[in-house]
Amino acid sequence: MAQSIKPLGARVLVKRVEADEKTAGGLFLPDTAKEKPQEAEVMALGTGGRDDDGKLIPFNVKKGDLVLISKYGGTEVKVGTVEMLIISESDILGIVSK
Repeated sequence: MAQSIKPLGARVLVKRVEADEKTAGGLFLPDTAKEKPQEAEVMALGTGGRDDDGKLIPFNVKKGDLVLISKYGGTEVKVGTVEMLIISESDILGIVSK
């Protein structure tokens, strides 16, 4: 069980934002019936990717951003007691406006 993780390359450490446990009709959903949430908070950024000339490509997201991610992408990791994902920046579909 890791205490902290620093992603490498063009990877991003994110924590999924918990989905609603209740439907619009007021029914409570058990964990087995819930879909994986697609919204996540950026917790840490990697060292960055490089282009063909070796120049550093800046990230489009920053720590604290709320992002939309693909449902089944990334690698699940546990940091302390919290489950997180390490994903490629290319698996981030967009930034959610607050």
